[in-house]
Amino acid sequence: MVSEQARQDLLQLTLTDMGAEGSAVGHQDSRTWFVDFGIPGEEVLVQPEQKKRRYSTGSVREVLTASPNRVDPPCPYFGTCGGCQWQHIAYEHQLELKRKLVIDQLAKRGGFESPPVTATLPSPQPYGYRNHARFSIDEEGRLGYVSRPGSGRRFMQIERCLILHPWINEALRTFQGKAAGHHQVQVRYGVHTGEYLVFPDLNAVEPSIPSGQRFYHEELLGHRFRISDSSFFQTNTLQAERMAQLVIERCQLRGEEVVVDAYAGVGTFAVLLAPRARRVIAIEESAAAVADAMVNIEGVPNIEYVRGKTEEVLGEMAEQPEVLILDPPRVGCHPKALQAVVSLAPARVVYVSCDPGSLARDLRKLCDGGYQLVEVTPVDMFPQTHHIECVATLVHS
Repeated sequence: MVSEQARQDLLQLTLTDMGAEGSAVGHQDSRTWFVDFGIPGEEVLVQPEQKKRRYSTGSVREVLTASPNRVDPPCPYFGTCGGCQWQHIAYEHQLELKRKLVIDQLAKRGGFESPPVTATLPSPQPYGYRNHARFSIDEEGRLGYVSRPGSGRRFMQIERCLILHPWINEALRTFQGKAAGHHQVQVRYGVHTGEYLVFPDLNAVEPSIPSGQRFYHEELLGHRFRISDSSFFQTNTLQAERMAQLVIERCQLRGEEVVVDAYAGVGTFAVLLAPRARRVIAIEESAAAVADAMVNIEGVPNIEYVRGKTEEVLGEMAEQPEVLILDPPRVGCHPKALQAVVSLAPARVVYVSCDPGSLARDLRKLCDGGYQLVEVTPVDMFPQTHHIECVATLVHS
C-alpha cells in the first residue's frame, strides 16, 4: 500500500489496452502512457518514469481495481529485472493478449482487415523452458542480469531464474561469484541430449562443470543438430518442436516439391522437410551456422546449402520453388528479398517471424505482390514475456 505522501507523486490511470512492447496503455489529458506491470481494464496508481515528446512511461505502484486475470508473480526479482514483463498475468490471458497484439499489428502496420489469426499455441511449459542464458558479470565475478530501465539499468545478482531450465539454474549456482574478469557468461543446454555449452572457459576457477565448449547438440523431432556458441537456435526446445511440426503441416508437401528454406540457420527446417520434399535449397549468411549445417545435413542427399545473403541468392535463383520458407531475424526480410519472392512466385510461402510488426509490414508487401494471407498462428515461444513467434501461411492468388 502506498503512503498518502507518496500518492501525491503518483498518477491515477485507467488502463485500456496492451501496447506492442508489453506495457499496458492509459490516457490522460490527450497524453498516452505506457505502464509496466498493468493489465487492460485495471484502475492503477502509476509512478511516472520518463516523459517523451509523444508519450510517457511509468510502472504500477498500486492496483486500485484489479483485473480478474491478475496473479501473484512467483519470482522475487519481478518488477526490477527486465527479463519478464507479464508474470503478473494469468497464463491463459497472456495467450489471449498475444493474439490480440498480432491482430493489432497486422491491422495497423499491414492494413489487414479482420486478419485470419488463430488462437495462440501455448507453450508446454510456462516456466523452466529456456535452454539458453546469457549472464552479465560484475567486478566481483557475480552472475546476474541488468535491471529494467525504470530501475536504473543496474547490475543485479540472480540466484535463480524461473524461466530457465533447471540445469542452467544449477550451473548458475555453481559458477556464481567465480567469473571475475569476464563480461558475460553464456550457458546453453540440450534438453533432449543433456549436452551443454558454457562459454568462456571457466575450468581454472570451477572444474566441476566443464566449460569452454565451442558447440553442443540438441534434438528436434528425433533429428540431431550441432549448435555452435554463436549460432542461433530456438530457446524453448519443446515449443520449437511444436512450431516445427506446424511449419511442416503448413508446407503441405507431397514429396515432389522443390523447397527453399531462406534464413536457414543450422538447418533445422531443411533437415525436417527433406524427407517430405524432392529437394531443399537452404540459404544462410552466417559462417558459423553454415558450418553447423554442413554437419547437420550429412547423410541427407537432397539438401543443397548456399551461403549468402537471402536477398542476393533469391534474386539470382533461376529455378522456381513450389514452397518457400522465410525465417528472418527480428527486423524482418530485406525489401529485395521480398521482391525476389514475388518474382519467383512460389505457390506457397510459410513465414516464421519473431516480431509481429515486421511480419505485418512484410506480409503486406507479399500480398500486394500477388499473395493471399491464409492464416497466422501466434506461437508462445517466450511465456511470461510479451514476445511472440508467428507462423504465417500465404498462397499465390
